[in-house]
Amino acid sequence: MLTIPNAVEEVIKKKPFLEGALVEGLVNLSALARQLKPDIEKKVGKEVNDSAVIMALNRLVPRLELMSAMKFKKVVENIGDIIVRSNLADFAFVNSPSLYEKQSLLLDSVRNMKDVFCTFSQGIYETTLVVSSSIIPLVEEIFAAETNIAKTTNLSSITVKLPSENTICPGVYYYIFKELAWDNINITEVISTTNEFTVVISDDDIHRAFTILMEAKRQAGI
Repeated sequence: MLTIPNAVEEVIKKKPFLEGALVEGLVNLSALARQLKPDIEKKVGKEVNDSAVIMALNRLVPRLELMSAMKFKKVVENIGDIIVRSNLADFAFVNSPSLYEKQSLLLDSVRNMKDVFCTFSQGIYETTLVVSSSIIPLVEEIFAAETNIAKTTNLSSITVKLPSENTICPGVYYYIFKELAWDNINITEVISTTNEFTVVISDDDIHRAFTILMEAKRQAGI
């Protein structure tokens, strides 16, 4: 059977945003203890007092602060280039047998165009295209017979180069996305490869998002 401190830690670690709020000192521990008590009692198999949960939280927070700082520093200090693109659009189509042919046709059409961004992200049921706004008419012409789920314009992207060890470091994306989420920045699309990822966001948010990532990188290097 778990002890109260162990049970509290298990519950908190399953709630990453709550963990982040505790580290930032944004949570009333008494109110949180009352909310968590039913889950804690299930895990320890007996009734517990609010004071016991509060004590466990008080002991846990400093350790969470240290762990969070170490993980974030490890993730951010080795970030490479941060590249911003503007004038993008996002299309989503239902997957179909003819969609692959249309993708090939689009790539063939843009391969000699300079400064054109074009990427595909295929899911089980749908495929997303993120392209330069300049080729929106071309996309609409080539994919006219396909089922368009959504179209979003006035987008920009931020591409972040990650260290090669990112694939074995848990929480890489969480610690970066958390910084954006805390500032209420909505991510329209995420495009990921082995050692880099791209977030597509509204033009209105691009300056704030870039500033957040650059400031996080700068602070990690201190």
